[in-house]
Amino acid sequence: MIKITKQSPTRVDVAIDGAIDADMMRAGLDDLFAKVEGVTNGRMLYTITNIAMPSLGAIGVEMEKLPKLFGLLGKVSKCAVLADAAWVRKVAAFEGMLLPGMTIKSFEMSERDAAESWLAS
Repeated sequence: MIKITKQSPTRVDVAIDGAIDADMMRAGLDDLFAKVEGVTNGRMLYTITNIAMPSLGAIGVEMEKLPKLFGLLGKVSKCAVLADAAWVRKVAAFEGMLLPGMTIKSFEMSERDAAESWLAS
């Protein structure tokens, strides 16, 4: 499941739970792109639970939409990732080192208040 919620004009939350197939990935990314339209210096909170490897179809959809995903770099400047899996937090921290103009910081699920504070700062 992918759920996208626009919390404010500059804040979008993404919740991912469980396995993702191609249809879920397409719908989730299209919803994300629509909700970040017009956002500048945005903040994003990802909550990732019970994650399973996405299907090959889902990865294909993500690759297909990669140019639009790179467009998020100019709209979102901070991203906090709450995840129950340590490997997801490590991947998020690594991505944060690679993406110019976006700071990504990972948190354990129990650190939601710290993630919210960091996003607001």
